[in-house]
Amino acid sequence: MLGPLVVSLVSVSKGMVRKLSDIGVRDSKMLTSRAREALYDQIREIASDIQVSKITPQEINDAMRKGVSLNELEAMHFAKMLDKIDGHVDVLYLDSPDVIPEKFGLRVKLSSARPVRVDGIKAERKSGVKPTKIVSEHKADSKYPVVSAASIIAKVTRDAEIRRLAEETGIKIGSGYTSDYVTIEAIREHRTDPKLKPHIREYWKTMQEIRQSRLFDYLQVPKGKGAKRATQA
Repeated sequence: MLGPLVVSLVSVSKGMVRKLSDIGVRDSKMLTSRAREALYDQIREIASDIQVSKITPQEINDAMRKGVSLNELEAMHFAKMLDKIDGHVDVLYLDSPDVIPEKFGLRVKLSSARPVRVDGIKAERKSGVKPTKIVSEHKADSKYPVVSAASIIAKVTRDAEIRRLAEETGIKIGSGYTSDYVTIEAIREHRTDPKLKPHIREYWKTMQEIRQSRLFDYLQVPKGKGAKRATQA
C-alpha cells in the first residue's frame, strides 16, 4: 500500500539454470533480507539479462481510477520487459496473479510485440519465427528457479526503494505492506503529508478502511447528558 510495485524478469541460458539452484535461489519470501542481498549479486553474474520495472503509486492510482486492474498493469510491464530482452526467448515463466493462471499469460501476449503462445491455450500454428512459449502458473516463484531469481531481484530493489523513501520523508514507514502495523500507523498519521502522499496506493482496501476509521473517529461525539453518538454512513 506504500511505495512502488516492483516486477522483474531474469533471463538465464538453459546451461546456467542449475547454477541458480546451486547457490540457494528460492522464493524470496522464504529467505531472510541478508540472504536475498547476498544472492542478488550472484544472480546478476549468472543471468544473461535482467529487466526491472518500478510501477509507481501514481501510475497504479491513475490506472485503477480509469478501471485498469492491477493484473492488467502488471502484464503490460512484463510485456515491455520481455520486448527489451535481446535475442530469442524460448520460454517465459510467469507467476500469475490471475485466478485463472493462463489469463495472465494472455494479458502479456496481447501487450507484447513478440510472437508468443500461451501454454495450455490452443492457438493457430503459424509458420515463420518461433514464438516464445509462456508458462503462466500460480506459485511459479516456488516452482521455477528462474522465477525465484526474479522475485529476489524485485524484492531487493523494492526494499531499497522503501529505505530511500523513509530517509527522504523522515517518517518511520515500516515495510510498506498492508500486514505491517507500522506502515498502517504511518499512513493514518501522515497520509495528507505532501512528502508521503505521492507514495500511497490510494485504491487499496486497507486505505479505504483507514479513511473510514478516521471518518468514524471524527464523527464520534463524547458521551454525555443529552449527547448522541454519530455512526458511519
